[in-house]
Amino acid sequence: MSDHRRQRLPLWLKLAFTAWIAGWAPTFWVLLGPQNYFWLCNLANFLLLVGLWRESRLLLSMQWLAVALVGSLWALDVGTAALTGWHPIGGTEYMFDGDEPLLTRLLSLYHLILPAVAGLCVWRLGYEPRALAWQTGLTWLVIPASFLLTEAQRNINWTRGPFGSEPQELVDPLLYLVALMGLWPLLLYLPVHLLTRALQRRGLLG
Repeated sequence: MSDHRRQRLPLWLKLAFTAWIAGWAPTFWVLLGPQNYFWLCNLANFLLLVGLWRESRLLLSMQWLAVALVGSLWALDVGTAALTGWHPIGGTEYMFDGDEPLLTRLLSLYHLILPAVAGLCVWRLGYEPRALAWQTGLTWLVIPASFLLTEAQRNINWTRGPFGSEPQELVDPLLYLVALMGLWPLLLYLPVHLLTRALQRRGLLG
C-alpha cells in the first residue's frame, strides 16, 4: 500500500463502534448471560474495539480472520433461510425462533457489520501476516475454555457438536474437541489469510 493510502482510522468509526459496544455488551449480558461472550464472534467485538483505538494492525488483522468468512457464511445461511426456509449451513436457526427475544435476534445482525468494520481497518492500515498464528493461538485458548467453563447445552463455539445444541456422539468428546481446534483455523482463517495475502502481493493492501 502506498504511503498516501495508509491513513489513520476515522474518529467517527471509533466513536460509532464504541457506542455499539456500550449498548450491545450489557444487553447481551442481561439477555444471554456472560457465558455468551465466549463465542469467538462475540469476543471479536471487544477485540475490534481495542484494535480500533490502538490502531493495531495485528489485532485488527486477527479479527478480520475471525469474522470475514464466519460473517459471510452466517449471512448466507440467514438470507437463504429467510427466502426459502432452508438452512444450507445451519447454526442460525435461532434467528427464526419465536421463543428467542426479538432484541437478541436483532442484535445478532452484528455478524453483518463486523466483517465490514474489520475489512475497512485492514484496508486502511494494512494486513499483518502474523495474524494467522496469533488468531489461531487465541482460538486454541478460547475453545478449551468454552468447553470447560460454559454450560454444555449452550454449545458455545460448537465445542459439543456442530451447530445445534445436541452433542455429537460419533467420536470421543475430547477427540472431537482436538479436531475442532485444528479445523477451525484451517477452514475459517486460512482461506481468508491466503486471499488477503494475495491482495497484498497485488498492492491492494499494505
